[in-house]
Amino acid sequence: MEKLMADLKAQIIEQLNLQEVKPEDIGDDQPLFKDGLGLDSIDALELIVLLQQHYRIRMANPEDGPKIFHSVRTMAEFITANQPA
Repeated sequence: MEKLMADLKAQIIEQLNLQEVKPEDIGDDQPLFKDGLGLDSIDALELIVLLQQHYRIRMANPEDGPKIFHSVRTMAEFITANQPA
């Protein structure tokens, strides 16, 4: 799980072109939106693309987005639970 979260931080930075953010700046449980990393709805779409491109996971229910994309840890838990065999 730790490696997956480290990979996710690097992928989020690259996918969202967050040039001034380093992986170590993102806490495992830090909120990604609003008061946390400050991502917005456009960024959420980029995170969905990230899941599809890197992990071949499609979100079945878009209403789950806020729960899945709450933090790097919740994203890692979703990937672990839904990664194709």
